[in-house]
Amino acid sequence: MTAFTTKALPARPDTVATDGSDVRILAGLAGGDMAHFELAAGRTSLAVAHRTVEEIWFVLSGQGEMWRSHGGESEIVALCSGVCVTIPLQTHFQYRANGPDPLRIVAVTMPPWPGDGEAFPVAGPWAPQP
Repeated sequence: MTAFTTKALPARPDTVATDGSDVRILAGLAGGDMAHFELAAGRTSLAVAHRTVEEIWFVLSGQGEMWRSHGGESEIVALCSGVCVTIPLQTHFQYRANGPDPLRIVAVTMPPWPGDGEAFPVAGPWAPQP
């Protein structure tokens, strides 16, 4: 039998990510799960990397920047509504909300998020702003 999931975006965050963003857990299947991330205006995340998962992010609203580094390659890209970015396995990344509004993102994690200890701090280009 198929198990369907239907869920509205929670009014309050379910947790705070290792990078400092607010996380609202959405839905998942065996191959991956989805969450909503929010980073308040003027904040900069902690730079992190993931041990076993990779992600695809889609920016819903807000403005910001993301730094990604992997295998000697590094870049900073603009984040705004409609932009989609990938975070391959073990990529170092950091992002910041540098507009007047929070940066809101929906992300798919593959495989599903395994729990505490998955994300770990790394050196990034910006000082984190809590």
